[in-house]
Amino acid sequence: MAETKRDYYEVLGVAKDADEATLKKAYRKVAKKYHPDMNPGDAEAEKKFKEASEAYAVLSDPEKRRQYDQYGHAAFEGGAGGAGGFGGFDFNGADFSDIFGDIFGDLFGGGRRSGRASQGPMKGANIRKGVRITFEEAVFGCEKELEVVLKEPCSKCNGTGAKPGTSPETCSKCGGKGQIVYTQQSFFGTVQNVQTCPDCRGTGKVIREKCPDCGGTGYTASKKKISVSIPAGIDNGQSVRIREKGEPGVNGGPRGDLLVEVTVSRHPIFQRQDMHIFSTVPISFAQAALGGDIRIKTVDGEVLYNIKPGTKTDTKVRLKGKGVPSVRNAQVRGDHYVTLVIQTPERLSAEAKEALRRFDELTGNSLNQVSGEDKGKPKKKGFMDKVKEAFDD
Repeated sequence: MAETKRDYYEVLGVAKDADEATLKKAYRKVAKKYHPDMNPGDAEAEKKFKEASEAYAVLSDPEKRRQYDQYGHAAFEGGAGGAGGFGGFDFNGADFSDIFGDIFGDLFGGGRRSGRASQGPMKGANIRKGVRITFEEAVFGCEKELEVVLKEPCSKCNGTGAKPGTSPETCSKCGGKGQIVYTQQSFFGTVQNVQTCPDCRGTGKVIREKCPDCGGTGYTASKKKISVSIPAGIDNGQSVRIREKGEPGVNGGPRGDLLVEVTVSRHPIFQRQDMHIFSTVPISFAQAALGGDIRIKTVDGEVLYNIKPGTKTDTKVRLKGKGVPSVRNAQVRGDHYVTLVIQTPERLSAEAKEALRRFDELTGNSLNQVSGEDKGKPKKKGFMDKVKEAFDD
């Protein structure tokens, strides 16, 4: 009895309205899992691999997929190898090269994608540098000059890397293509796998006599001074990107970028959170009790602030618009939040102490509350008093 075939969509685990990209991704996953090279001697895995390959061959072809959606497996019975097996199925028109290039690249190392990419223009690598700035410079922005080692085309060989009077030669291993085509035997026959040529590293050229100035690289390194504009409002750990000040590109590609990471030094008074600044300001007991003007330091300089009489310690004050500007819009600034803390004097003169006692008498006599309550009460006997009484007896 012929074996019942599973639905092709079920085999690949996709919906019936799956697009081409979804089909390819699903087949790549199944094919890699059950590929015979990954499961040597496993007949069941080989069967599932063939089943998935047949399903993809049909569903990836618009005409075959239309016939399958209309007639099911019956659309391919007869000339397609019958309903019971995979051996005679017609895979003509099915493009497996891209998928098996990826699979064999994963299995055996290398891959066709890297080979392709090496032939086209590639952007150069980014360079990273760090700069330290003050708290105020971070708030208002600044200009910094950095010394960076940059590569430039060698003036002696004009960037070819070859000794003057000579030229790079076509790579004999890849024939100037920059790629090597390897073949792998699979269930479908010979599958090609493209890799970057190891001799010329994808350039297609080999330098026999290297330029003495650049050592065959085509570039010379030199120190350059670059001005960096640090925007107002930048925060600790953020970076400034300077376009095309990085490593040179490959095959005519653009230079990479220079990424300048900013480190903001700690401030002795101010602390920052997002666009807001926080600080603590000490006030005297007299200022807290009577009120009056105090001076508060901000990043814009000192400002006068009038505190109300009877201000308690840890009172919060908001100075609107005295915080950090937005990086996107310097006209928008955060606020400065100040915590007022009443300071207790540690050293008082005799006159000050007497004045404070007089003040206390006028405002509740708190200093004598305990002693006043204890008047008339018998003195509590201590340990030595009890010992003395014992000997006296």
